This record gives sequence, C-alpha cells and structure tokens, in this order.
Amino acid sequence: MTEPESPTRKRIVDAASKLFYAEGIRAVSVDAVAEKAGLTKRTLYYHFESKDELVAAYLEARDQPNLKLMAGWFDAAGGGLPEKVEAIFQNLARAARNPRWKGCGFLRTAAELAALPGHPAIKIGVRHKAGFESWLASACAAHGIAAPKELARQIVLLMDGAFAIMLIHRDPAYVEAAGRAAAALAGAALRETAV
Repeated sequence: MTEPESPTRKRIVDAASKLFYAEGIRAVSVDAVAEKAGLTKRTLYYHFESKDELVAAYLEARDQPNLKLMAGWFDAAGGGLPEKVEAIFQNLARAARNPRWKGCGFLRTAAELAALPGHPAIKIGVRHKAGFESWLASACAAHGIAAPKELARQIVLLMDGAFAIMLIHRDPAYVEAAGRAAAALAGAALRETAV
C-alpha cells in the first residue's frame, strides 16, 4: 500500500508539471520549479532526490488522468467502435486548438531523453503508452474485434504520428485525418471479424 502524497510534494509536482509541459524538461531548472511552488530548493530536495526523480513524478501524475480522459471520450461517444475511436482523435484535435497545448508530454519527454533509455521518466512513458494500448485493445475486444491487439497498435501508431506532426505544423487537421484513418481501420476490422 502506498502512502498518500504530502501536500508539499503535490505542490512541487503541480509546479513542475506546469513548467515542464510548457517549456520542456531541459529548459526548466530545479530553482524555477521551487520558485513556482513557492518553496526553497532545499525543501524541494527534501521531497525529491534529483531532478530526474521530479521529471518521473511529473509523468506519473499525468498517467492515469490522461488514460481516464481518453477512455471518457471513447465511452461518451455515440455509435459503434469506429465512431468511438474517432471521438478520441476529435477531442485531441479540439484540445490542440488551445494555445497552451504542447503535444503529448510523454512523447516530448521521451524525445528530450532519447539518449537516456534507462531514465525513470522513460520507463513511466513506456508504461503509460503500453497501458493506453492495452486499454484500447480491451475496448476493441469488447466490440467483437478478432485481433484487438493489432488494431490497438495501429491506432496508437496513428495517434502518436499525429501528435508528432502537429508539433511541426501546429495544425489539428492532422489529428482529425488520423482519426478518420483510425475509424476506417476499426470499421475494416469489424467487417473482417463478421466474415
């Protein structure tokens, strides 16, 4: 059983989350996080042994809320599997229209830490992406897809590709196009299952 997070630790993670997401992890110093949290650097280091541990906590804090948000979009959508899958992408496109949107925090962090594959934040990113893919495979299976893991992987590839290209072009139309492609894949998988 894990202990509940202390209010001070939560304050530090909240401050780090805002700064890391907005500016990137390498651009943000521990001093800046402490200042944003309204604490001393010494207090920050009492709760986190290193910046690496703080970066990992930032991603850990995003994990379940992000999964819950996407599952909520899926569940709230009307229609069958294709429409539900496309709804995730439509909602991502809507989020991307917000000027504060900076893409997927997990992918951006992985890009910044590409030379450090053993970094604790990379491990959390791997777990997050695998968790989303696993959830999506279960949702596809519940809709009768014969090969749900393969379909989930294809949809994740479309989603992460859309995240990457939107960071370059800043155009949510890419995620909308990826959503239509994902819906088409889901529809084709349903037809193949029915045969």
